[in-house]
Amino acid sequence: MKSPRAWTVSALCRAVADSLDAQFNPVSVRGEISGFSRAASGHCYFSIKDDTGQIRCAMFRRAAGLMDFAPRDGELVEVRGRLGVYEARGDLQLIVESMERAGQGALFEQFLRLKAKLEGEGLFDPAHKRALPAQPRAIGVVTSLGAAAWHDVVTALQRRVPHIPVLMAPALVQGAGAAATLAQALQNIYALTAEDNPLCPPVDVILLVRGGGSMEDLWSFNDENLARLIAQSPVPLICGVGHETDFTIADFVADVRAPTPTAAAEMAATDRGVGLEALSVLEQRLSRGLIRQQDRQAQRLDAVAARWGVGLVRQQERQSQRLSAVAARLGRPQAVLGQHSQWLDRLASRLLTGVRTQLVGQGHQLERLNDRLAFNRAQQVPQRAQRLERAALRLSSVDPRQVLERGYAWLSDDRGQALTHADQFQPGQAVRATLADGDVPLKVVS
Repeated sequence: MKSPRAWTVSALCRAVADSLDAQFNPVSVRGEISGFSRAASGHCYFSIKDDTGQIRCAMFRRAAGLMDFAPRDGELVEVRGRLGVYEARGDLQLIVESMERAGQGALFEQFLRLKAKLEGEGLFDPAHKRALPAQPRAIGVVTSLGAAAWHDVVTALQRRVPHIPVLMAPALVQGAGAAATLAQALQNIYALTAEDNPLCPPVDVILLVRGGGSMEDLWSFNDENLARLIAQSPVPLICGVGHETDFTIADFVADVRAPTPTAAAEMAATDRGVGLEALSVLEQRLSRGLIRQQDRQAQRLDAVAARWGVGLVRQQERQSQRLSAVAARLGRPQAVLGQHSQWLDRLASRLLTGVRTQLVGQGHQLERLNDRLAFNRAQQVPQRAQRLERAALRLSSVDPRQVLERGYAWLSDDRGQALTHADQFQPGQAVRATLADGDVPLKVVS
């Protein structure tokens, strides 16, 4: 038996590459993207896989620049290129020359099915979204303790609202079991929203955050049980998962979606600087009001003092006339004049004392009025805001359109009268059904 030829490794790799080129190239392959990465040089490296196999792929910068979309893991694509052997490792490699979307990919199709299911149940309904509090008493955060998202959130909150306490419930944000730990962490935060919690102020807003990643990395936030738990949040919840272009089921269920974890922190509370600026404006308005009030009171006091002064002059004139008459009748008028002069001095002193006392009393009254004004203003503004918010919620709860949105219909006859009992219908009768998005004419058959 003839012994086989002894090849060098590089010669065998080249021979295999030549054989592949002759037998298959050019080749078109359909599969899901896995492990996609783009090097600093602009070249792209990834694998194309299906249920039972995968092929390593390389796409050089020139071909990558011709793509009209950003490839993502889990996306189903069709690539065209040439099969070859990467001699440095002896690996089969597909040099991709073009790439097109061939479908949504298995993960993305699963994502779309769950999204359609929950949307049909009304979990994404805008009517269920709640407004965020301007100044929460405490902020709850659910994320991984070692994640960059936690650092970004803490940094943003320390910069904007350092006076608001932040409570953190750690959880896994990637991999097997991450969805369960996220659900448990949310339940732990929900327990801190109670008003009678003696350990800390009640949490008024919750942040569910994580940094960017592939669809597989973010898949725990597409869990159905987690989505339903988010919908049950007792307080408004902000979801800031991934980058601005990333969307998860949690984003659609949450009250507010933030493009990044930092943006979620910025949405959680109004910047302290804005509040301080508003307080400064109120302080200036109050100061101007106090000055105007003081000016008015000073004018009133001047008028009172002027009236007292005119009366004093007239009284002195009358006393002088009386003294003149008495002096004319008395033989020693100098003593009488001295007594009357002392009496007039005492009257003038009493008058000045009374004026000063009244001025001081008016000043104290003005200060008390200003204190009451500031206290009432500070109390009434938040109370009226809360009353307005409660009234809006009550009004929304009795909106008949909300009932129609849940699949009900309102039946009426041709005169517009409501039909609520079966015995009101007659064969051949024209009936109109009012639905959430319009009217449908009907006819009773039997």
